[in-house]
Amino acid sequence: MQQPDIAALSAMIAEPARAKILLALMAGKALTATELALEGDITAQTASSHLAKLVAGKLLVVRKQGRHKYFQLADADIAGLLETLLNISAKSAHPGVKTGPDDAGLRQARICYDHLAGELSVALYDSLVSRGHIRIVEDTGQPQLVVTAQGQVFFAALGLDFELLTAKKRPLCKACLDWSERRFHLAGALGRWILDDLLNKGWATREPDSRVIRFNKAGLQRFFSRYQLALPENRLVKTNL
Repeated sequence: MQQPDIAALSAMIAEPARAKILLALMAGKALTATELALEGDITAQTASSHLAKLVAGKLLVVRKQGRHKYFQLADADIAGLLETLLNISAKSAHPGVKTGPDDAGLRQARICYDHLAGELSVALYDSLVSRGHIRIVEDTGQPQLVVTAQGQVFFAALGLDFELLTAKKRPLCKACLDWSERRFHLAGALGRWILDDLLNKGWATREPDSRVIRFNKAGLQRFFSRYQLALPENRLVKTNL
């Protein structure tokens, strides 16, 4: 049986321009080759070569719409791998210092591919676990999670269709180690639903050309109330009006 080629995958990510391209796609948006050339600080021709390799290596997928081609991360597993590499890289290079981005907005709430990350997301994860909506069934470094019967009732009351969500191939709920907090936040189909739900309700918006999720004052209060979050007031950055 052929063994997985870890070295080839590592080399694919390790090239600096390709690493910048991959990180630029962590917000979950599909970007064009021109946009990714700017992110990688390379020429369009060089970007085209790198993108072809990333698609061939199954790290990216390309979607065509009319004359345009858009590139995205292949799936949530690739995003999770990149988030893990950010954690390891920061820890290795700067042990004992503040981790994650310097931008306060990114630290508070940001997109991690298709779910919420940052301080608010870690507080959400802690609340769901402590209130018994999510249970850790195994913890050997990477918690394995299940939604409890109580959790199913709670989320169904919020409008979540569990049949629709569980019919998807991806895990219902998954723990993802947060780059800035170094604690876990919620990923998986449930993590995506929570992010989509708060955006659809107008509680927050995505900042253009950024991974920042910016809550408005009323939306932040409703988010805290719904999930009974506990986060010190001095940890909150300024919200949109």
